[in-house]
Amino acid sequence: MQVKILGCSGAIAQHARTTSFLIDEHILIDAGTGVGDLTVDEMLKIEHVFLTHSHLDHVAALPLMIDTVAGGLTRPVVVHALAETIEALKRHIFNGTIWPDFSAIPSVANPFLVFQPLQVGEVVQVSGHRVEVLPAAHTVPAVGYAVDTPAGHWVFTGDTCTNPAFWRRANELRMAMLVIETAFSERELNLALRSQHLCPSLLDGELAHLERERHPGLRIGITHTKPIEKGLIEAEVAQMGLAGEYGLIWLEAGQVFEFVGQPR
Repeated sequence: MQVKILGCSGAIAQHARTTSFLIDEHILIDAGTGVGDLTVDEMLKIEHVFLTHSHLDHVAALPLMIDTVAGGLTRPVVVHALAETIEALKRHIFNGTIWPDFSAIPSVANPFLVFQPLQVGEVVQVSGHRVEVLPAAHTVPAVGYAVDTPAGHWVFTGDTCTNPAFWRRANELRMAMLVIETAFSERELNLALRSQHLCPSLLDGELAHLERERHPGLRIGITHTKPIEKGLIEAEVAQMGLAGEYGLIWLEAGQVFEFVGQPR
C-alpha cells in the first residue's frame, strides 16, 4: 500500500497545503487544499473520500474536485463521514448558494456525489482496503481513521486533543505508521486547549499512552503544524527530546510512504 501526503499543513502558504492523504489511487482521507496538486486523471481515479470533520481546512477542495471530475465520472464519488459532518456540508457548502448540491446533480437518481454516514467503531471495506473509524476529540464532531496495510495499520488521529479512547483502540492495533497532529507551539497552549488541538507538551502527554512494544518499527509523522509556527514547534519538540525518543518525522506535501510485507 502507498500513502501520498497531499497536504499536512494547519493553514495555507507557499508550498503549504492543508490536510489530505491519498491511499493508493482510489481513497482520500480528508480533502484539504492538497487535493489541488493532483492531475485531473488522478482525481478521476478517486472513488471514496473519508472526512475526519467539517472544518474548512479538511474539506475545502471537495466541492472543487467534484466540479473538476463531474464530466468524466462513470459512478458517483462516495463521501464517508459522521452524520453531523454530512449535515454541515449539506447546509453550509452543497446548498445551492455556496456551491451546487452535487448529491442531486445531474439528478437525485444519478448524482455526482453520494454521502455515506458512518460512526466511531465502524469498519468499511472499500477499494480493497479496510478502513476503521477511530474516536477523536475536537470542537466539532470528529473522527480519526485506521487503514490496513500489508505491514500493519496506517493510523491518523485527525484533529484532536487529549483522547484516551483513541489510544485504547490504537494500542490494540499493530500500527505501522501513526500520523498525529501538533498544530500549535507552547506559547499557544491556551489556544490549543480551547481549540482542541495539540502543542508539544500535549503531544508528549499523548505519546506517553503509546505502548511501543506492540508496534515494532512504528513510524510517527507530525502533521497540521501552523506555517507561521512550524520552526518554533520543531525546536520545542527537539528541546523536549521527543524527536529523538520517538523518531518523529515531520510530514511534508509530496512525501510517499510505502507499506509492504505480510499482515500479522
